[in-house]
Amino acid sequence: MRYYFLKNAMWRFFVIASTLIFIVHSNIAYSNNLSANTFQNLLTRGRLEFGGWIHGGATANPSQSSGFNGPVIFADQANQFQLNQFNLFIQRPVRMEGNTFDWGGRFDFMFGTDAIYTQAFGVPTFDVNTGELIKRSNWDLDLCCASTKTYGIALPQTYLETYLPIGNGLNMKIGHFYTPTGYETVPAPDNFFYTRAYTLNVGEPFTHTGMLANYQASKNWSILAGTLTGSANGGWDGGWDKQLGNWGGLAGFTWNSDNRNTSFHFSGTYGETSTRSSEAWAFYNIVLQHRITPRTQLVLHHVYGHAGGVLLNNLKYSNVIKDAEWMSAVVHLYYDLTDHVSVGFRGEWYRDEAGFRNPSPFRIAAAANNVNGTVVSYAGNLNSVTVTPADYYAATVGLNWKVAKTMRLKWDFLKKLTVRPNIRYDRVDAYRAPAYRPFAGNKDQILFSLDFVLPF
Repeated sequence: MRYYFLKNAMWRFFVIASTLIFIVHSNIAYSNNLSANTFQNLLTRGRLEFGGWIHGGATANPSQSSGFNGPVIFADQANQFQLNQFNLFIQRPVRMEGNTFDWGGRFDFMFGTDAIYTQAFGVPTFDVNTGELIKRSNWDLDLCCASTKTYGIALPQTYLETYLPIGNGLNMKIGHFYTPTGYETVPAPDNFFYTRAYTLNVGEPFTHTGMLANYQASKNWSILAGTLTGSANGGWDGGWDKQLGNWGGLAGFTWNSDNRNTSFHFSGTYGETSTRSSEAWAFYNIVLQHRITPRTQLVLHHVYGHAGGVLLNNLKYSNVIKDAEWMSAVVHLYYDLTDHVSVGFRGEWYRDEAGFRNPSPFRIAAAANNVNGTVVSYAGNLNSVTVTPADYYAATVGLNWKVAKTMRLKWDFLKKLTVRPNIRYDRVDAYRAPAYRPFAGNKDQILFSLDFVLPF
């Protein structure tokens, strides 16, 4: 049965990819007419940019005949194709240097199976300190598609941006935006692998609502700082209409070597958990990047997080209030085999010390909502969600293949098409708790995946 799912998933992968290529080609042909050129001229005069990407793929999981890939999120659907991200954006980019004021902004729209992880879900269904039902943010949680169980819409970025010619230049954002912390991120084109590390999934924020300032202190040093609101998770993934009285902070810096071969980044957030609790919610992360040779890059990433006085219910703790901590160490190594083919390795250890951060399947927990005083999840049965204190280990190897450039195809729009075959191994060991088997009753699993990213 699992081989049927895999065969069917791969067949749909190539059918959908071919269809998307045809659509893009048709649109480019159409852009030669007068109306399209007039629209392009308007965009150019206004310095407006319109673009996006299409991202989809499939995983083969020998441990599963259907359902989820355990606590692995983003590529969480076992043995089937996912349209992960159909992302559109319009932006007015801001000039980042010079002696004149500039302004701009950006708006992103995302449809796909990744939308649920990109929405402003920072006000959860249950208060993390008391367990009481609370009202979630309405920014982008209920825009569409609850009946599909997997697909949805997110509005991950809506912000205004300015450049002020103060000193070496001050950049400021206000609104809803992706976090500047960490190494991996939500947008598919900005990652090497199809799946993400646990560190991104449950160790650090995806988005913020508030204000963010960046200042280029010198050639080598830049500083960032901001204020965060709209969240009942200490400033993480906040929206626009709830918890606006809960303010936290974000700060950090980045150092770059003179030759730009090495960089060191440190950043973190701190604030009270919510308007209902003064308990601290904080985390920091460190990212060290070094280009060993012109073709070889090493990345080291570490995260530590703390949430004070949270209510725990898992395989070890039952209605226990205590501080929760999580931490991780991730290593990335990338090598360019040719100008169009790169190979990568990612190894990770992630500890959810209290069994607070990593429920499985995460999609079902994230989709939980308070409906007239009853908690339901459109993504599945909440009783199937498990969590426990545990150490998670993952190793991923894969390729990035720029197909069109390798094959010297003449269609310009295909030059950015990347195909990414990956193999990932996961294992979990309970941490001072009973044995834990979230991978279809197993302690480990192996995933084979193939996905594509097509920016436009």
